[in-house]
Amino acid sequence: MHKRLKENPNWHALRDRALVPAGARARQWRDWVRENDPVYTSFRRPGRPEKIAATVTLALIAVVVVFLMLFDWNWLRGPIGRWASAKYDRQIELNGDLDVNLFSWTPSARVRDLRIGGPDWARQRDTVQVEDLQLAVRLRALMMGRLEMPRVAITRPELVLISTTDGRKSWELDPDKPDDGEGMRLPPINRLIITEGKVSLDEQNRKIKLEATITAREGSDVDAGFHLDGRGTINRTPLTLTVRGGPFINIKRDRPYEFTAEVAGVGSRLRADGKINRPFDLRRFDADLSLQGRDLADLYLLTGITTPNTPPYRLRGKLTRNRSLFTLNDLNGRVGSSDLSGDLRINKVDGRRRVDGELRSRLLDLDDLAAVLGGAPRVAGGDTVLTSGAPGRLLPDAPLDVTRLRVMDGTIRYKAGAVKRNALEVRRVDLGADLKSGVLNLDPVAFTFSRGELNGTARIDARKAVPYSAVDFRLRGYPLESIIPARGGVPTVTGRALGRAKLEGSGASVRDFAAGSKGTMSLIVPQGRMRSAFAELLGINATAGLFKLLNDDDSTAEIRCAVANFDVRGGTATSTTFVIDTTPVFAHGSGTIDLGAETMNLRIDGEPKEARLVSLWSPILVSGPLTKPKVGIEGGPVAAQAGLAVGLAALVHPLAALLPFVDPGLAEDANCGALISNTR
Repeated sequence: MHKRLKENPNWHALRDRALVPAGARARQWRDWVRENDPVYTSFRRPGRPEKIAATVTLALIAVVVVFLMLFDWNWLRGPIGRWASAKYDRQIELNGDLDVNLFSWTPSARVRDLRIGGPDWARQRDTVQVEDLQLAVRLRALMMGRLEMPRVAITRPELVLISTTDGRKSWELDPDKPDDGEGMRLPPINRLIITEGKVSLDEQNRKIKLEATITAREGSDVDAGFHLDGRGTINRTPLTLTVRGGPFINIKRDRPYEFTAEVAGVGSRLRADGKINRPFDLRRFDADLSLQGRDLADLYLLTGITTPNTPPYRLRGKLTRNRSLFTLNDLNGRVGSSDLSGDLRINKVDGRRRVDGELRSRLLDLDDLAAVLGGAPRVAGGDTVLTSGAPGRLLPDAPLDVTRLRVMDGTIRYKAGAVKRNALEVRRVDLGADLKSGVLNLDPVAFTFSRGELNGTARIDARKAVPYSAVDFRLRGYPLESIIPARGGVPTVTGRALGRAKLEGSGASVRDFAAGSKGTMSLIVPQGRMRSAFAELLGINATAGLFKLLNDDDSTAEIRCAVANFDVRGGTATSTTFVIDTTPVFAHGSGTIDLGAETMNLRIDGEPKEARLVSLWSPILVSGPLTKPKVGIEGGPVAAQAGLAVGLAALVHPLAALLPFVDPGLAEDANCGALISNTR
């Protein structure tokens, strides 16, 4: 190799042009230093001044060493306590002996009777009390800029943690410093021993009170390792917390530390089986998470994350933390009678918690979705949902907790690929939610039916005590036969319905919102068909309509158009246009719908387009609950018509008694194009 380099002309060029001149310059600099640098000269040939300076320096070092060896560190307890108290604005005292050993490859310190008081607003209890604290550090690692602690022993520590409703935390020594998660990073500890530790937690915002014991012990028996056991209450219901980890012996930075944690309360149970990838760096860990309970909304009290009301649930997923970012991947399980899967990301952005995710169901039960909207599911064995909502009512009345919408932001997208068989014939669901600063926007709100679809948006402003909401929903192509039941196996009405509801108002629940809303509602049937018997009855044609009904006549009449417009004020929808135009009859109506009480009171007057021998002059009345309306006729006009017939028979001729029941059939076709255009 060396021979080949010598024969290489490039090597000769590099040597002559670069290496030789560089070596010459280095020798020149060395010679100059030897001749002119006073520091080099003083070290090489020290004179009297240099010898005196060296002697004094060594003497000072010796004095410092002897001083430190004989120094009573207890003299510093007061100054240290006063300095720390002033810096952290709370009383900090070192009441017991203070021992420091600096002359070791593992310098150590021991503090007895350490007390850290609470802030001004929580001075009634000390935040920290420690009977005995022993610390040791590795000098070599410290000189390289790393803090490693071969041993930490804490005897009878007592921690009192108080968090107020306005966000103040008693354990924060510097409350003005932004929370970047660095406080969860501890230096590596090879041996951690905690004896008879106690923790008291008072979290006032979520009404959590917890008393826990902490121990960390070496050994190989079942009691060795890290143990935290807590009991208390959450929202005045029982709460338990358990954390288990292995012994802290010879823990390595590159060896994960395994742990299990379980918390149970407010009808929910969470369990995590995980590992801290770099021991004592609690900002990063992985865990298999399982959670179950009666209502996902209860998780807010345990986690601080706002979730919707649901039926009982059972879910699993993989939880990963990286600093302030939590990700829950491969989430899967069941909520009520529906499956649920997806991914979630939980982060802190500008000091606010943010949740983003995509969720999906292969097969959705609509009753489970009703619970999300505020319905109250009845549950049978095995967490199977039977029904949702109050019996006989359409709109749920569960109030929305506006305070929970104010504490976080985020976006969620949910899709259901299929829906269990249901009366509305919903086949797919697509929902999107965006929450920011207390304002929730639902977009899209999309339901796909076997025929037709419902699309729209909703906005809930929860920045005030009572939320203010606005909805805009559009119905396209929904089959009338799904609304009006068949008779004798034959559809009563066929056709496609178009509709729109544009409402706004305040209310804590869906029902309260409807009861006080304002806006417009409309329903259009551009064309369709109706059984001739019912078309005739719109004009109360006794001979034609009743005869066809009694004889099960299946013939149909054309619905040229049907248009209903309602103006909504204070939760009452009043008709402004109500027209049903069929081939034999033109009908127009009026009336109101009470959205809060879920009742209707409608009147339909019909006019035949052809002459009828026997036609009763009486409107059709539709009244009662929306879920079970009653249909009848107004008795007054019929009685008056019959009285007129009796009078004519007495004064003129018996045949004249038929005249009041004869309708000349003068009604004309409605201008359907104009009606539909005005409605849209």
